[in-house]
Amino acid sequence: MIMRTEFYIDGTWVAPMAAKPLAVINPATEEAYATISAGASGDIDKAVAAARKAFETWSRTPKDERVAMIEKIVAVYRSRMEEMADAISKEMGAPIRLARDAQAAAGLYHMEAFLNTLRTFTFEHALDAANPQEKIVHEPIGVCGLITPWNWPMNQIALKVIPAIATGCTVILKPSEIAPMSAMLFAEIVDEAGLPAGVFNLVNGEGHIVGDALSSHPDVDMMSFTGSTRAGMAVSRSAAGNVKRVSLELGGKSPNIVFADADLEDAIGRGLAHCFQNTGQSCNAPTRMLVERPVYDQAVKLAAGIAAGYVVGDPAKDGDHIGPLVSDVQFNKVQQLIETGIAEGATLVAGGPGRPDGFDRGYFVRPTVFAGVHNAMTIAQEEIFGPVLVMIPFDTEDEAVGIANDTPYGLSGYIQTGSPEKAQRVARRIRAGMIQINGKSRAPGSPFGGFKQSGNGREGGKWGLEDFLEVKAISG
Repeated sequence: MIMRTEFYIDGTWVAPMAAKPLAVINPATEEAYATISAGASGDIDKAVAAARKAFETWSRTPKDERVAMIEKIVAVYRSRMEEMADAISKEMGAPIRLARDAQAAAGLYHMEAFLNTLRTFTFEHALDAANPQEKIVHEPIGVCGLITPWNWPMNQIALKVIPAIATGCTVILKPSEIAPMSAMLFAEIVDEAGLPAGVFNLVNGEGHIVGDALSSHPDVDMMSFTGSTRAGMAVSRSAAGNVKRVSLELGGKSPNIVFADADLEDAIGRGLAHCFQNTGQSCNAPTRMLVERPVYDQAVKLAAGIAAGYVVGDPAKDGDHIGPLVSDVQFNKVQQLIETGIAEGATLVAGGPGRPDGFDRGYFVRPTVFAGVHNAMTIAQEEIFGPVLVMIPFDTEDEAVGIANDTPYGLSGYIQTGSPEKAQRVARRIRAGMIQINGKSRAPGSPFGGFKQSGNGREGGKWGLEDFLEVKAISG
């Protein structure tokens, strides 16, 4: 049993104000393998006080010194990548290859991208050539509370911690209590790199206690949250007491529009791979596949065959298989929604309820595909957050756009077509923050975020830095 019951506050590991052990469960075995502490409001008070004190000096540190410090963090992180991959694999069930090549690697990717952006970012400039004495100054907003999720832990920690400290802010990180071990390792990395005391602080705990204490704290200037839409609303309510800035990256039910002129086999294969990656536990997963009717039956047949070939396996073993869901709560939610899809009349063409053959423990699920779905069904509207794809037919471009936008979410959209003109036309009609055409990946430094109930603000690149900055105009 790993015991990690301390918090990282003011540059040192400290005991919680009151002992409240919390088990960390390995989702592949359903057994506890580590113990952390659940904090309380008093622990947040200590962390905020440390961050407030450190802000006075860190906010005035020259940019070159902040760049050098982040470079040290990156170097230490790179040297401990294998430890990070192992931590992520155990805490949230990511297969070790995925944990190494995607999960841990995402943290490094974003750190390096922010360094590139920071080196050329201008914190002060004239309003324009006609008004050279009107100075526009970008200043750090202050003490920031950061709440990160369990599904892509280092991806989100890097997207929040690095731009916050890069701009001169100080932070208190509350990682998910379900998957906290990667965050604890990140605190070790920050400490080893020599970040000044109080600039980065970490307090573990439950959202309704520690998260609420952080969100409502009068000395916290900003909250940055990634998680469910329901929890994001709670953070916003708690933060309203002192009108602090709130940046939210929330849920999604992203459409993947497949037109008849697309390379069908490639489009269906990529769509399934993206939907099922990380066991479907990604907010931007393309979970609604909208297929033009002339090729719909063929697409369903392809999807059923491809899904049947997916392997579910032990996350500790190397390979391209799918691991378990993160927790019993998530497992039960996904099972219930699969049953709901069947009850509402959707056609199950792959997978279904229950564990895969050969598994009698662990939060493993069967990669599942539903056909015959219409957009009013529960499985077409609710974020399932598991390896479940729903396939919806459409007849016209206008109908495809209407179905794509018929959701409370607006995080991502995906378009598959052989027509560049159609792709660009449809991309501009989808109400979502990110559109990817024919499998094109987003570039480094691209903004990540969405419309509607998928949140506000943008993470990554200059937008990620600007999220943590105030704008001041100085005239004369």
